[in-house]
Amino acid sequence: MSVLVVGGHSRDIGKTSVACAIIEANRHLGWTALKITQFGHHVCTTNGGECDCAVEDPEHPFAITRQTDSAGGSDTARMLAAGAADAYWVRARIGNLEPALPALRALIAQREYVLIESNSILQFLKPDLYLSVLRYDVEDFKVSSRAYLDHADAFVVTASTESRSRWKGIDPEILRSRPLFAVRPPSYVSSELLAFVADQLELPQPVS
Repeated sequence: MSVLVVGGHSRDIGKTSVACAIIEANRHLGWTALKITQFGHHVCTTNGGECDCAVEDPEHPFAITRQTDSAGGSDTARMLAAGAADAYWVRARIGNLEPALPALRALIAQREYVLIESNSILQFLKPDLYLSVLRYDVEDFKVSSRAYLDHADAFVVTASTESRSRWKGIDPEILRSRPLFAVRPPSYVSSELLAFVADQLELPQPVS
């Protein structure tokens, strides 16, 4: 089994677009794709709506939903549309992903190629490859991304009006010590990035 994790420092910086681009370029592999979302207080893990169960009810620690419609606008629908064989949305209470781990491990145990969009999964799983997506003009930097920044095998910098980061408390040496791939919409991928992923995961090429 090969596991690729795609994370990033904030929302709306292109993480899902990068993940989908990699899936589409290697759709012959039949990826299983997972999107992990951690909700805050008073949000239901079952449906993402307002609820008290995220704080009070032990019967709702997490939920896993299989995506069946590739025509929707959700991130998992986009993954299916890109060529994933299966896509799942995993929801858990913020800071409490651990109860979902047995179900997650059972889900991916028999899958050959797995892509997980998440930072928090790195606390419990060592992937074969971790790509950290960055956008220089977005100042927000999630705690989970800071914690695992030095675990990144490479950085993927999406379209930005800035040529360098302006984040406080981030060691620039970490960013200089890893391969860095610049990508732009609408493709969100480059031949260099695809070659790196294929080499690191030893991906087979499609049969012509």
